[in-house]
Amino acid sequence: MSDAARSASVKDVAAAAGVSLGTVSNVLNRPDRVSPATRARVQDAMRELGFVRNESARQLRAGTSRTLAYVMLDAGNPFFTDVAQGIEVAAEDVDLTVVLCNSANRADREAAHLTLLEQQRVQGVLVTPVDPHSATLDDLVRRGTPVVIVDRTRPDASLCSVSVDDELGGRIAVEHLLDLGHERIAFIGGPATLGQVRERLAGARRAWAEAGRPEDDLLVVTTAALDVREGREAGQRLAGLPARRRPTAAFCANDLLALGLLQQAIGSGTRVPEQLAIVGYDDIEFAAAAAVPLTSVRQPRQELGRTAAALVLAEATDEAHTHRQVLFTPELVARASTTG
Repeated sequence: MSDAARSASVKDVAAAAGVSLGTVSNVLNRPDRVSPATRARVQDAMRELGFVRNESARQLRAGTSRTLAYVMLDAGNPFFTDVAQGIEVAAEDVDLTVVLCNSANRADREAAHLTLLEQQRVQGVLVTPVDPHSATLDDLVRRGTPVVIVDRTRPDASLCSVSVDDELGGRIAVEHLLDLGHERIAFIGGPATLGQVRERLAGARRAWAEAGRPEDDLLVVTTAALDVREGREAGQRLAGLPARRRPTAAFCANDLLALGLLQQAIGSGTRVPEQLAIVGYDDIEFAAAAAVPLTSVRQPRQELGRTAAALVLAEATDEAHTHRQVLFTPELVARASTTG
């Protein structure tokens, strides 16, 4: 291999600068121990030689990397990318890199990501799990990798978690529609296997019951997924109901469903909110920018990410760490899809 093709080594830098290998190591890792003049000479040699630090070798020696990882549930949902932005902000503050993985709501894919991340010796894993009770998460912690659950909880508090009070969110969404005078309301949500769907529906039912409405009068429409296409299909199902049973308002388990429902309503000539009021959940950026700005239950998405990152870093560095379960309060943001 020619000198031009070979990457400059630490030895090359030391020879060019006329210093020891230890001095070059200090410039890289403990620059405060090196005089400014010597440090400048070493840095000049690095630039002239095109020296690139071998971070993989350093991490191998240290036994860990300068990396956090976030395994998100659905990269197609802006909610999770907003959470990831919050994680990245917190990581940058302590000079860490974030690796993003997408489980696509598949347990096997999530497990594969977790295995690879453990092999890479990441400092910590943040995960929105398919199943928050998965033994894979416990195994990861037992082998020494800190884990924080994001947007999910565990009742036994066996892991740190950061989440939003989804039952309260469902309650305030339906209370808003009831306050506007709606008597026929639909809840549109994804698979009941998802904890958020169950909790948001429980909150909706609680508000409905406290208003003295018969339980069966709250129409529940189950979708295969929480995306725009399923929202459009749910809208078609509502439109096909007899007029006397057709709801005048809908609370959707997330904004993507609500945006799909809104698309279908506008496309079919249904007036929003005069004929169909719509509430979403998450308050993603697209909610306010919709053709009819969408009323939504806001989650502090980036704050979720920042808090989760702080928890996983605390667990990685504090031997006396105790698990914390941080619960944020959601907020209803009323817009034209309900208030006109």
